[in-house]
Amino acid sequence: MQNNTARMERKLMAELLKWKNDEDRKPLLLEGARQVGKTWLLKEFGKRHFKNVAYVNFQNPKREIVELFEGSIDPRRIVGMLELNLDMKISAKDTLLIFDEVQEVPRALTSLKYFCEDAPEYHVVSAGSLLGVFLHQGTSFPVGKVDSLKLEPLSFEEFLCANGKEKMLDYIKENQFENQFAETFYDLFKYYLFVGGMPAVVADWIKTQDFEKVKINQEKILNNYRNDFSKYTDNTTAVRIRQIFESLPAQFAKKNDKFLYGTIKSGARAREYELAIEWLLDAGIVRRVNNVKVGNKIPLKAYADPSAFKLYFVDVGLFRYLADIPIEVIQNKDAIFDEFNGLIVEQFVLQQLAKHTLFYWTGGEESEVDFVTQHSMNIVPIEVKSGENVKAKSLKVFRKMYSPKISVRFSLKNTKLDNDLQNISLFNIFLYEQLLENPPKNV
Repeated sequence: MQNNTARMERKLMAELLKWKNDEDRKPLLLEGARQVGKTWLLKEFGKRHFKNVAYVNFQNPKREIVELFEGSIDPRRIVGMLELNLDMKISAKDTLLIFDEVQEVPRALTSLKYFCEDAPEYHVVSAGSLLGVFLHQGTSFPVGKVDSLKLEPLSFEEFLCANGKEKMLDYIKENQFENQFAETFYDLFKYYLFVGGMPAVVADWIKTQDFEKVKINQEKILNNYRNDFSKYTDNTTAVRIRQIFESLPAQFAKKNDKFLYGTIKSGARAREYELAIEWLLDAGIVRRVNNVKVGNKIPLKAYADPSAFKLYFVDVGLFRYLADIPIEVIQNKDAIFDEFNGLIVEQFVLQQLAKHTLFYWTGGEESEVDFVTQHSMNIVPIEVKSGENVKAKSLKVFRKMYSPKISVRFSLKNTKLDNDLQNISLFNIFLYEQLLENPPKNV
């Protein structure tokens, strides 16, 4: 694989530009786990689309900045005082005002309400890594006064672009049922499973192509997460968070990968660890997928079982490192799908579908469908199969029971549309193609 220094593009940039041009915009809050690239994205957005950027980092602010927000948080006073502290002119039309790690100074978060009500002409964006954690501690949130976006790690598509494969990707999108780039896609897919989508790791990988440096960078990120456990919680909760965090690979190393408290330690009880799980969810480090036992009722959320769930990691590369899955497994076509029952591929699919609210379904005959989502008025079952073996007993059971308009199966089989059961569409998607957002016109 050749060294490549292609510029890293994020899909969310288009959403930020849409926000800028919206006459009814409110101050924007960009959420996401630590180190998914929020600061870089906002600064890059400002660089591309504004004359000036006024940046305030509340993680380590100057004392004068903190004291500023202890007084009146009238927007024009704040802007005037920031102009003095930053030694720059803050224009409502031409300046992007960035409040980074805004949760660290609660009154800075509260000030967004007043920017919305009294000074909507300013372009104010804020970012928060542990916002959910701080809100549970009683921090006031300006409900209804902000627009919100969430940034995830790089998707596989963004990873391809970062590696200079834009033209190949455009061709695939225009020719969805062709796989002439299958070998190239598969190589990059393996790299993505190892590297993941954390921007700092991806950028260094593109520069060095060094697997050892990838692991060093991933360890740094995981250690930063671990440090947050003790920094922002009491000792007992920090220990429990760490126990859950370290047990995640073991949760998947069993046939029934429903989250089991006994996997954390013998005799563990739900009530002891509920707060720790919520902390990890609020921090964006894990994703929760609840169980449903129905496949024909909406909204699906109303039928979710909060006591039966799975926890997935924020990033497939970080999860691979936490599970200590070596590069030899990633490079071996069969081993990727055999190790831990293909858990790393399931994690991959979950990450690509992060914008969807996902559940997993269990039914009769010991059947379990990996993911189920609601798309408009339709319920879509999604099965993730190991390699080219596409026998999906559970998906077949689901389709017979509920006759969904369309079912999705991710595998290494070529992308195609089948109507092999009661004339119900079964859309087989080549694992590396992200087609769920734009299915073929005849679906």
